[in-house]
Amino acid sequence: MDLPVTIKTKSLNNPALNIKITYPEVTELYNPSVQMNINVKIVETLNRMLLDLGYHDPNLQEMLGYYEIKTNERRILSLSLIVYSYTGGAHGLTLIKSLTFNADTGKMYLLYELFKPGAPFVETLSSIISEKIKKWEIPLIGDFTSIRRDQDFYLADHSLVIYFQQYEISPYVAGFPYFPIPIWDIKDLITDTGPLNTLLPFT
Repeated sequence: MDLPVTIKTKSLNNPALNIKITYPEVTELYNPSVQMNINVKIVETLNRMLLDLGYHDPNLQEMLGYYEIKTNERRILSLSLIVYSYTGGAHGLTLIKSLTFNADTGKMYLLYELFKPGAPFVETLSSIISEKIKKWEIPLIGDFTSIRRDQDFYLADHSLVIYFQQYEISPYVAGFPYFPIPIWDIKDLITDTGPLNTLLPFT
């Protein structure tokens, strides 16, 4: 089965606290345990985000959450959860967390699991990103040296998109720095059993 995964939108709203959250729920998978596993991971991630952004903070004035489906093909599902909260001060804070799953097994991937064991993916991706930072003149808080082995990412348009949270490498005004890297450009580093190989163009 190579059909896209069916997604239903769920809501968590509290008008009295100005909280409005929508999030995805995977439905109609042929394996109920895989479906439950994926949905549990989505909800667990969302709950951590809500707590980190002050869901129980008495100063919370507004909290908005939504999601974006980045890839839903070849039994690979990659999505982003986005939550904004305002608890006072000059501006609110937004957090983005992305999850990438194999829809047949329920496996959720961290960045380092996309590559062959021992592959120099950190050095390679960091070098590519460093060049893009210079080319695009992205303002930095300090010198950029390297990504983390578990850096935030999602998959979209046959690319691996590495991104950074607000304030992680750039000032607030720069928003979220995103760095799309075509899978074809790093094909020699990727593992044969991971989603990057599945999404390689012309395969």
